[in-house]
Parts: sequence; structure tokens; C-alpha cells
Amino acid sequence: MSILSSTDLHRIFEKLDTNCDGFVSLEELNSVLQRICNTSSQFSLEELESLVEKKSLDFNEFLFFYNSISKEKNEENRGGDEDENDELERDLVKTFKVFDLDGDGFITSQELECVLKRLGFLDESSGKDCRSMIRFYDTNLDGRLDFQEFKNMMLITSV
Repeated sequence: MSILSSTDLHRIFEKLDTNCDGFVSLEELNSVLQRICNTSSQFSLEELESLVEKKSLDFNEFLFFYNSISKEKNEENRGGDEDENDELERDLVKTFKVFDLDGDGFITSQELECVLKRLGFLDESSGKDCRSMIRFYDTNLDGRLDFQEFKNMMLITSV
């Protein structure tokens, strides 16, 4: 199962397709991968091209690419190996800190919106989406996500 819905992925695809030609070029894809991945995970354009075997992806190919990466990551995370679980926990902590802009230990809808806009995934009208997302995973109903709620969200949506 994919972490993001088809609608979410379509919006991301449209944002990545900066020249509006109906394709995401490897340059456009690599640009976002560089923004969201740590430096040890970055691909060169040559590596990316050998991985996808094309110079650009239409929406269906983009979905396939996303789902194959998600599936691969899920299989890695289900390994049960203690080192992998520790690494997953460290990655989740790092990711949480990216969204916790003020460092107070919580992610608010405003912080989520700010980070997603900075990454180019949201436009001005998406604030309500961020509030809904926070509300959906906010199990203690305080209007924000603590680390455990964030972790549950990430692990539930990635299975």
C-alpha cells in the first residue's frame, strides 16, 4: 500500500511537472529527491535514468516509480532486524524534527503546511488539508501531533 493517495500523488506530479508538458523529467524528479533525501541517498541523473530506464515519466509511470520505492522501503522495514528498526526510529526522529519547526516536540498544521509549501507540495489553498491531516492522526485531540502520533501515522500509512 502506498503512503500517499493517488490524489496526493497527482498533486505532487503536477507540482513536479514545472513545464506542464504532462511528464516529469528526471531533472524535475531529482530536484525533489535532493530536497527530501539526506545526502547519502541522493541519485545522480545517470543512476536515476538507469533505475527508471527513461528520460521522463508520465503520471502512470510516476505512480509505478513511487509504488516500487514505497514497496522496497516497506520490505526493508519489515525485516525485523534490530539495526533496521533502530535506523527506522532514527529516520523518523529526523523527519519529525524537519516538521517541528519551533522545536517544541509537536507538529502543528501551520508547521506541516509551511514545510510542505517549502518543498513545493502545497499551494495557498491547501491549509485546510493540513488541518484535516493533523486531526486525522491526532489521537489525544490536542490539535497537534506528538512524536508517537507522527510515528503511528508514518508506520500505518507505509504498510
